[in-house]
Amino acid sequence: MFFKVLANPARLAILEDLRDKPKSVNEIAGDLKQEQSMISHNLAALERCRFISSERKEKQRFYSLNNETIEPLFKLFKYHYEKYCPTRGKCLTEEGVRRMRKKQASNRLQVTHG
Repeated sequence: MFFKVLANPARLAILEDLRDKPKSVNEIAGDLKQEQSMISHNLAALERCRFISSERKEKQRFYSLNNETIEPLFKLFKYHYEKYCPTRGKCLTEEGVRRMRKKQASNRLQVTHG
């Protein structure tokens, strides 16, 4: 369930949006230019897995990140992306990986023999 919830691009966008501060469903919907009902549906899934929490203030509910676990995940994603994603997030096919490795090996040879 953990990865299934995180695999949804809309939910990842919500998590990213909540990094700055707690927000209401309407604020999130406005930021992401999505329907409020779709945001609410995804917030419920994120809250079930405790990726976020909510607090009622007057008539609104405000959502915030579980910073204890989510912020380290974002740092890990960023580290992995910067170190291991030469295609800037565009996943490679097996053939693409072979071509990339061949090019890297060729570049290393040029550096050592250049």
